Order: sequence, then C-alpha cells, then structure tokens
Amino acid sequence: MSSLAVSQAEPVAGTAPGTAQSRPPLRRRIALIPTVTLFLGAVYCLLPVAWVVIAATKSGSELFSTFTFLPGTGFADNFQDLSAYRDGVYWSWMGNSALYAGLGALLSTCVSAFSGFALATYRFRGRETIFNVLLAGVLMPPVILAIPQYLLLAKADLTDSYLSVLLPQILSPYGVYLARIYAAAAVPADVVEAGRMDGASEWRIFTRIALPMMIPGMVTVFLFQFVAIWNNFLLPYIMISDDEKFPITLGLFTLLEQGANTPALYTLVITGAFLAVLPLVALFLVIQRFWSLDLLSGAVKS
Repeated sequence: MSSLAVSQAEPVAGTAPGTAQSRPPLRRRIALIPTVTLFLGAVYCLLPVAWVVIAATKSGSELFSTFTFLPGTGFADNFQDLSAYRDGVYWSWMGNSALYAGLGALLSTCVSAFSGFALATYRFRGRETIFNVLLAGVLMPPVILAIPQYLLLAKADLTDSYLSVLLPQILSPYGVYLARIYAAAAVPADVVEAGRMDGASEWRIFTRIALPMMIPGMVTVFLFQFVAIWNNFLLPYIMISDDEKFPITLGLFTLLEQGANTPALYTLVITGAFLAVLPLVALFLVIQRFWSLDLLSGAVKS
C-alpha cells in the first residue's frame, strides 16, 4: 500500500511538477497553426460565395432590410425577371461565355499539348530560348498585352467579333509551360524511341503514345484555361462593343452600371452572378472525376 501511494504521488517522467498529464505537447499545438490558417483562408474565400448564394434568394425589399445571412423568398421571382430581362439577353451572355471558354480552352489545350511535347522531346537550336520567352510570357500581366492585341486585330478588321476574343486566348504561355513540364515527366524517351524504331511517324507517336500519357496534365490545362477565359473581363471589354456578343462577366458589369440608376436591377445582378458560378462548379466536379480516373489508370498501367 505504501509503495502504491508513493508511485501515485510521483510525477510522470518528462513532465514538470504540477503540470497536468493531459496537457497537449507544444509540438501538437504548433501543428495546429497550419490547420487554423487554412480554415481562416477557407472562410475568407467562401464567405463572399455564401453571401451571393443567400442574397440571390432575396427580393429587392428583402435585400436591404433583412439580416445579411438570412435566406429570402424571392429566388423564383428573381430568376424569372432575369430570364425576361431584354428578351433573355442574360442567357445569350451565358452562351457566349460557354463558346469563348469552351472552344478557347479546347484549342488552347491542343496548342499547349503540341508545343509542350515538342519542347520536351525534340532537341533543336533555340529550344531553351523559346522556353525562356514562354516563361517571360507567364510572368507578364495580361493588361500589358490587351492594347497591342486590340491594335493587331483592328488592323485585321476582326474587332467586335467572336474571333477577337477567341484568337488571343488560344496561345497560353502558362499552358505550354505546364504541358512541357508534364510531358518531360510523363512520356519516357525510351517509349518514343521504341515507336520510331517500329516505323511510326511523329504524328502517330504523339497521338497514340504521348497524348494518352499526357491526358491528366492536359485536363489540368483545360480547366485552368476554361476558368481564366470564363472570368476574363478586360479583353472582351476592349474588343467588343455589341452587347449581344458580351460574355457573362461583361454583361453583368453593364447590368450593374444600370443598377446605379435602377436599384431593382441589383437583385438581377446578384442572381446572375450566382448562376454564372454554377457552370464552373459543375465543370470542376466532372473534370475532377475523369482526372482521378486517369491518374488511377496510369498508376495501374505503370
């Protein structure tokens, strides 16, 4: 009994006298700092999204008279008013954005795949110079290129057309950079040489051997480029004057400007912004599924 009492009175090795044994170590508390930081960052990013989602459910009277994060009852009316505004011009803007972003991202992904594979596989004079120029293009802000692009397309009489928004988006320095890095890592040189020894043409090697290995990386390039074109505002603002060809970003901007004189349009702007986010969310969920399948299939094949 005396030895048991002594053992209970003695402090546990490695703990200071009077310190609770259940107190978490300092290392564990320090490890919580990244988690708390990520949580605060997520709240900072998602709070505006939550506001848009909730505000889209409010009518014009509820928008300025109720609590900020209290849902309203006017989403159906807002949706009907938005669809009826100028004979459904909002859906024309959505269709234009789908055209610009979908076709532009697809063409940009193809160009990035061709260029990245060539820069990663072939050895030729000036290859590193071209790659360094591409890196400089990655670091260059798009606002610097907007005016020169407008002047070039104006000389070709292509401004205020769909091509004026599509053509500048086809070549993406960042997409080519990603494709080059991914092709160098995913396409073994031995496989390419084996295809050449079997008599396959360079085009067949790219389409039948290299491209299937590059699909996960190209999905990433497509997603990044689609989001960039969908959210692009400056280039359409400079190139297009016909509002029937506006993308959704420029269309909502003009609608917001009109809302300064007509406050009733604010609910349409908020509802339109909410609906404009949904295609991006749906695309990300769909592409993420195929992205995961491609990565898993590549791991199984390897």
